[in-house]
Parts: sequence; C-alpha cells; structure tokens
Amino acid sequence: MPVNLPTNLLRSFVTIVDTGSMLNASEKVFLTQSALSLQIKRLEDLLQQSLFHRDGRRLTLTPAGDLMLDYARRVLALHDEAVAALTAGDFSGPARIGMVQDFADMLLTGLLARFAELHPDAQVYARIAGTAELLAQLEMRQLDIVLGFGAANDPAAVVQAPMAWYGDAALVAREELPLAVLEPPCRFREAAIRALENAGRPYRITVETPNLTTMWAAVQAGLGITCRTHLFLQAEPVVAEELPSLPQVSCIVRTAPALDGATARLAALSREVAAGL
Repeated sequence: MPVNLPTNLLRSFVTIVDTGSMLNASEKVFLTQSALSLQIKRLEDLLQQSLFHRDGRRLTLTPAGDLMLDYARRVLALHDEAVAALTAGDFSGPARIGMVQDFADMLLTGLLARFAELHPDAQVYARIAGTAELLAQLEMRQLDIVLGFGAANDPAAVVQAPMAWYGDAALVAREELPLAVLEPPCRFREAAIRALENAGRPYRITVETPNLTTMWAAVQAGLGITCRTHLFLQAEPVVAEELPSLPQVSCIVRTAPALDGATARLAALSREVAAGL
C-alpha cells in the first residue's frame, strides 16, 4: 500500500524550512512548538527517513529532507491550486481577526454571529491582545483584521471618544490618587500617568493587571481610579475638578491588503459595528 502523506504535515515541514526555526514556524501555523515537533516526527515515521539534522535548536536539512522539500512544495502548490479552482468565490480559509479586550467583551459575539449568518461555512481565528501586539501580528501577516485603539488623528480611525476617569469619587480626595491600570504598553495607562504628572498630581499604582476584566473588578471594588472611554462602559465617569483632563482616543480598524470576499466582509462588518458605538 502506498504511504499517504497528510498535507498539514507537509505544510508544517515547508514552513519550518522557510521560517528557519520551530519557533517561527509555530507562529505561522498556529501550533505549539511541541505539536509541531510531533508533526515532523510523524512525517519522518511515515517516510522512514530523518528530514532534519538537530544540533540543539538549530535545524538543517538532511539529504532526504532536501529532496522532500522540493516534492512537498510541488504537492502543496497543486493541492492549493485544486482547492482554489473548486472553491472559487467561496470562503476557503480562516478569517483571522484580532481585537482589544474592550471590543471582545461587548462586540465579539454579535459581530461573529452576523458574520456566521452571511458565511455559515466560515472559519474564524480570533485573537485578543493589546493594540501594539495585534498590529505587529498584522504586519507579519498573522492577522487579517485588527480592532484596536489609536490616536485621535489615526487615519484608520472609525470613531473617536474622549477618555475619562472612572471609579469611586471618594478616592479623589486622597493625597495620592490610587490608580488601577493595565500592563504596558497601554494607551490609557500612558494617558492617565502623563496627565497626572503634567498636572503635578501625586499618584500611585495600586492595581496593575494584563486583564481588563480584572482591572474593572478592582475599580468597582474601590481599589483605584482608572482611565477609559464611555464607549465600552456602563458606569458614570468621575467628575472632579481635582483630576486633570484627558485626550481623545480613536477606535481603529486596520486590515491586511487584498482580503478575500468573506474576510473583506468581516472587515466591513467590523467597521460598521465600531462606527455604531
């Protein structure tokens, strides 16, 4: 019986060669390094050949690996050509969308539900992270769409809103203003600290967390004042003359070039939803 080589194993093999390491390849194929290593072991077991020389973390192709690389590229090219020919005009891959947690907590379910109605066979990869991290992944072509925060004059701005202070108003009377903030990099954290320092207002960070839900729980518990925008909060802002004014922030939608039909539709829905905040 002939040996059947799964295309996902071939694709992982080629990606490792093209990116130069397991680490870089794992980010491209959305697998952990251990899962990727297991895939290569399975491919080697099927072929009964070692494809890589391993010197610590350094990988170089064996003669068998060098020969297999050319065949793997040809198999994948023919495979992808066949899929493209048979699914022309249809959705054929995961729409990769990244968003800050503010968007995720309020918009993710509704946005993806509308997208699923339009493209019931669609696959979606969703990533929740800070804007800087998401934009870096967009630049590396690991994401197709990013919903995040930018400066008020950002060319990708969909809607703008003023930042405001939120929390227990009684905390404003303290000699040092207690702050609840997200870990850097965070546009709201930077704006709050800059505004307080420019105004000469003493402060101390009492809560620092990478998670927006945790930070907001701390604010509701009276552990600190925070800086955010009304677009994503049901609470009333703190109105106090003792607190300095804050700048505006924009909600941005950025996309990779040349999106396909379904992913382009998801980008359009993202802009529509953001504009309606």
